[in-house]
Amino acid sequence: MGPGQWSGLGPMALHGGRRGASLAARRLETGRDARYRRRGSRSVRRVAAHARHRRGFRGAKHSLCCTRTTRSSTWGRTERHTAVGHNPLRMFRRYLGPILMVAAGLALAILIYATGPRPERQARAPAVPVVRTMEAAAGPVRMIVGAHGTVLPKTESNLVAEVSGRVVRVSSALVSGGFFAEGELLVEIERVDYEAVLEQSRARLASARSELAIAEREYRRQRELSETQSVSESRLDESLNRLEAARASARAATARLARAERDLERTRLTAPYDGRVRSERVDTGQFVTRGEALAKLYSTDLAEVRLPIADQDLAWLPVSLARGGTSQPDTVEALLRGEFAGQWHEWPAKVLRTEGELDPVTRVVNLIAQVENPYEAEGDTPPLTVGLFVEAEIYGNEVEGVQVLPRSALQAGNRVYVIGPENRLSFRNVEVLRITGETVYVQGDIRPGESICVSALDNALEGQTVLPSATGSP
Repeated sequence: MGPGQWSGLGPMALHGGRRGASLAARRLETGRDARYRRRGSRSVRRVAAHARHRRGFRGAKHSLCCTRTTRSSTWGRTERHTAVGHNPLRMFRRYLGPILMVAAGLALAILIYATGPRPERQARAPAVPVVRTMEAAAGPVRMIVGAHGTVLPKTESNLVAEVSGRVVRVSSALVSGGFFAEGELLVEIERVDYEAVLEQSRARLASARSELAIAEREYRRQRELSETQSVSESRLDESLNRLEAARASARAATARLARAERDLERTRLTAPYDGRVRSERVDTGQFVTRGEALAKLYSTDLAEVRLPIADQDLAWLPVSLARGGTSQPDTVEALLRGEFAGQWHEWPAKVLRTEGELDPVTRVVNLIAQVENPYEAEGDTPPLTVGLFVEAEIYGNEVEGVQVLPRSALQAGNRVYVIGPENRLSFRNVEVLRITGETVYVQGDIRPGESICVSALDNALEGQTVLPSATGSP
């Protein structure tokens, strides 16, 4: 049988039975290769046996095994291709046994668990929560209001040229950060022109005074003559007019002289107070004009800090701070803290007033705290430099009967848990005065010495037993 021809079952063998087997046998007998014939005879016998086996399963879907043998012309090898069909009944019988074994094992395990002895359940006592406690100690408490702000100078001004001219001298203290004393010469403008104007003003004044003296003598003479009726009234009036004009000229000359003297003095710009230079923009030889700002100065006798606080915090400060008026308000002490050169320092201060205006958006009001002589610090305390950011503690009013508790002690509904006899909880309603950070200030029916629960308890019940940390591990 040549390559590409079937050496097994033909199309007729697919229907099973003896007819297909006989046709396959005849085809094998006509082959030229004995080896193929032997293989074909074995295939025929297998097919015949399979057909006999399947006669008892009429109507069932079946498949046969077909073998195709080809010889490769290139490699001289024989290839067999086998198509295997699947029998559903046979597969069911194949897996039925393992399934039954697994089901039997599960049933046996369930039976053993259901009929075996069970351990007796032991009633567990409810867990007693362990809580932290503190002793109640109500008393007078001074309310401290916290704020923060930036240090500002109380007085700040510009050093302005009052006359025009060339700068001939600048003080060595007129540099950014330089200190100066009141009355110290800072800038000097060339004086030559103003000295000349002063001399002219003096000369004009002398001339005006001379004319005034002449006019006065002439008027006296004309008046004496008019008494004897030697001169007419018109001559007397003319002399009086000349006298008034001479007096006016003298007054004008006096004013010009005073202005010339002031302009000459204004060529020397002196410090108006003890202070420090914030910035400067003038140098020797520079021409300046009247009204030009040459430097920015501020005083060092007082420093101020604007401290914004919430509207509700005003309740803990004296009312006179916000009332204003001419009367001296109550002095409120404060303590400023700031970091300078990598270390924290403190400066005492006094709160004198409020700015008198409540911000409608943020609902804050600004307090004004003052520090005297901020640059004359004692010991290792550095000066309170302008621009330093500080934190402030403002010591407000003293309130009686206040209990200071950690915030964890305040339970839901503004209540406090007091641990009574036999370590049972007792609920007490309190009035919350303030809450600042992790501290709460309350007033209520809490007697001194009572034990207060400071642990947060969920779903606590009045009369519930707890274990204070003093008698048990927390």
